[in-house]
Amino acid sequence: MGEKVKAVVALVALIAIGVAALAVLSGSSQLSVSPPVKSVGLSTPVRVQITNPHGVRRVSAWLEQNGSRYPVFEKTSPGRHILWSRHEAPQTIVFDAGKSKAPNLTQGKARLVVETVSNDFRGSTDTVAEDVDVVLAAPRVIPDDLQHYINQAGMELVTFTASGSWTEAGVKVGPHRFRSFPLPGQDPNHRFSMFAYAWDLPADVTPLVYATNPAGTEATGRFWFKLFPKKFRERDFVLTDELMEKLVNNIDPSGTLAPGPDLLARFLKINGEMRRKNNETLADLRLKTEEKILWNGSFMHYGKEEANFADVRDYKYKGRMVDRQVHLGFDLSDVANAPVNAANDGRVVWAANLGIYGNCVVLDHGYGLQSIYGHLSRIDVKPGELVKKGGKMGIAGSTGLAEGVHVHFGMQIDGVQINPREWWDEHWIHDRIFSKLQAGQ
Repeated sequence: MGEKVKAVVALVALIAIGVAALAVLSGSSQLSVSPPVKSVGLSTPVRVQITNPHGVRRVSAWLEQNGSRYPVFEKTSPGRHILWSRHEAPQTIVFDAGKSKAPNLTQGKARLVVETVSNDFRGSTDTVAEDVDVVLAAPRVIPDDLQHYINQAGMELVTFTASGSWTEAGVKVGPHRFRSFPLPGQDPNHRFSMFAYAWDLPADVTPLVYATNPAGTEATGRFWFKLFPKKFRERDFVLTDELMEKLVNNIDPSGTLAPGPDLLARFLKINGEMRRKNNETLADLRLKTEEKILWNGSFMHYGKEEANFADVRDYKYKGRMVDRQVHLGFDLSDVANAPVNAANDGRVVWAANLGIYGNCVVLDHGYGLQSIYGHLSRIDVKPGELVKKGGKMGIAGSTGLAEGVHVHFGMQIDGVQINPREWWDEHWIHDRIFSKLQAGQ
């Protein structure tokens, strides 16, 4: 009897060991679709990240719609000895899903399913699924037939009609995309876009209206335009140790933002890296805009112009050029201890320190148009406040990367900084903005 008990115990132990070994030598897959897929069209790329220490022997994917299953991908790998495949690296599978792979797919709701089988003893099956919209109708876009004259570093307005299946529409000029908004009093398909021809774009770039749908299909349209290229000034900016010490200490007196004993290296970090980050912050403010016109007439101009928009500055230290940056705005001087006034009606979307711009205020004037005021010694407004044209927002100063007291004045449309000079001209605003808005209605 004792021998039988021992045998049973030994058998149980062996089974337990086997189960433990099976657990060690088997596992499940972790699956994620990244980026998430919310829509599929004719051919939509899908990226699936798979993590399994034993690897997978099969990956398959299909679309489910109205009770039918439409395969879109399958990959089978030859089995491997489990002792050699316990440390497989995560892998990414990329395939296309859509009507090109599933001809019977129809517009509407569907479900994308990805399934894996583990390459181990157990061969567990794991799945990830996403509810998707099947979007098969193509977008269409028809621009106006007006004449559009564009100054380099300036802006224009175009109206157009978007139709078909679309979720985003606007104007693209080289790498820049500009949103569109419904024409006042019109249905959402009748739209307009204020766009810029950036100062640094070559003269052969063609602006296009565009419309895209969630599946990634894009339609574009050409409109009549004439560009007036501009040549911008280049000026030497001579650096001395005294000047760099003043400018660096204005921004980073404790040495935490640009540490180190090398004064020139600290200045170059502020002048380059911080400048780029500050301009990115300004560009991101485009999302804080109202879908209505807040401004009223031309924008105010005050102070003496000391630096122009898109001045190219060659920074020289001890006779050699050490940096080149572009000044995106006007420096307006003769404003010592003077109030900094709003150039037009708008809502405050930034009122705080902004690196090279020092104490800075940004006003939103609606539809992505914003004005920028830098180097203030004091700020007297808060985000969210409505300010009238000529309203006091603070006091002029020399904070940030400023040699002396002045106001840095700039403007941007949908995050791209533009030459403010056009907006000082009431006739230009009527011809380029309001006349086209009226023609599109």
